[in-house]
Amino acid sequence: MKRTPIKEIFRNNETLINQTVLVKGWVKSLRKSKAFSFVVLNDGSCFQDLQIIVDDTAPNYEEISTSIAGTCMSIEGLIVESGGKQAIEMQGKKPEVIGKVAQDYPLQKKKTSLEFLRDIAHVRARTNTLSAVFRVRHHLAQATHKFFSDQGFYYIHTPLITASDAEGAGELFRVSTLDDKNPPKTEAGAVDYSKDYFGAETFLACTGQLEAESLALAMGSVYTFGPTFRSENSHTSRHLSEFWMVEPEVAFADLDDVADLGARYIQYMINYAFEHCPDELAFFEKQYAKDLSETLKHVASSEFKKITYTEAIDILLKSQKKFDFKVEWGVDLQTEHERFITEEHFKAPVIVTDYPKDIKAFYMKLNEDGKTVRAMDILVPGVGEIIGGSQREDDFETLKARIKSCGLEESDYDWYLDLRRFGGAPHSGFGLGFERAIMYITGMSNIRDVIAFPRFPGNAKF
Repeated sequence: MKRTPIKEIFRNNETLINQTVLVKGWVKSLRKSKAFSFVVLNDGSCFQDLQIIVDDTAPNYEEISTSIAGTCMSIEGLIVESGGKQAIEMQGKKPEVIGKVAQDYPLQKKKTSLEFLRDIAHVRARTNTLSAVFRVRHHLAQATHKFFSDQGFYYIHTPLITASDAEGAGELFRVSTLDDKNPPKTEAGAVDYSKDYFGAETFLACTGQLEAESLALAMGSVYTFGPTFRSENSHTSRHLSEFWMVEPEVAFADLDDVADLGARYIQYMINYAFEHCPDELAFFEKQYAKDLSETLKHVASSEFKKITYTEAIDILLKSQKKFDFKVEWGVDLQTEHERFITEEHFKAPVIVTDYPKDIKAFYMKLNEDGKTVRAMDILVPGVGEIIGGSQREDDFETLKARIKSCGLEESDYDWYLDLRRFGGAPHSGFGLGFERAIMYITGMSNIRDVIAFPRFPGNAKF
């Protein structure tokens, strides 16, 4: 008999009553009485567990009844109406242990901390919390592809190995096959990367933006969705060394165009989550984030306010609120500033534009004032920044000067400058850290709990 996912059993419970089905999954709990045992099974297909009653006439009853949480089982049985909390349950007729579990299995029925679960990431997806997170993650990935495809975007794949620092921040992981104890040297005594595998110094990419720009200037509207890497030595609850980015790039679009695109994308993801993950969102609201539904629905139905960075600074200064980080024109907005603007001042999502050029990347289009660039951040209540983007500098000479002023090597960006010489066009884009979006929509407070195997300073386990 073919296995039926537990999700399908609950979805079609009325038609399956008095029908025999086969389920396979992992024991969440087992309670033995004199003549029968209650087995609670979950196969990861949905949030709900299936209660199965196995009586002592079943084959292998002794083995089944003495099994512990974590045991993998296959049970064939009859779906019947339940007198308990669930509408249905199973009368197990043919139970079988597929995989026994050792006594030191780390997941017990008692509540376990998220910190502890990070140390056992190889089995933490069997918990209610992490399995729910990863189902939401799946659906938000599907929502991403559907949203951009429906908008006429093409999904592209950009390289994970690069020779250029797209952000100019130097937070890169080097990729090399040279002998780390005795690398070849130049006459000046520096490491000779011309002898390396790629013939040049290379790194793990921190963004796919620059390559996406080249495809946008041929295909119109594209997006990349893949892993990116930052060697930033940060241990906060919002930073990872390896994370996923969604980066659309649009030819013939200005900053307002992509700001509106980003707002619609956020609202689309929220609505998609409510449609496809109602049980998971209800669980997160109950366990982790009170008023989660209200917060998300407010953002999904609100108009995004739009202000300039200068206006944002004025709002913060006039608030007379004491912030941990200093507020003055020229400094980047911190999370506490962003949350004040969205949660206390506007009580709505906000788009902040036109940041000082000195705190933004070289590729952002310079404004006529010579002090600010066409950059934008989308801020949402509860989190702060969730999207960052800009109109890209499309003037060859201006971009060349910006590269020089940022202390970057022009030769590393020859091909990028060519895009301005070979039929250049105005274009814009943004980046959304996928894990931060998952944090926002689930209400989870630590980014390490929304990716299966988190990578951060001092940790590359699993």
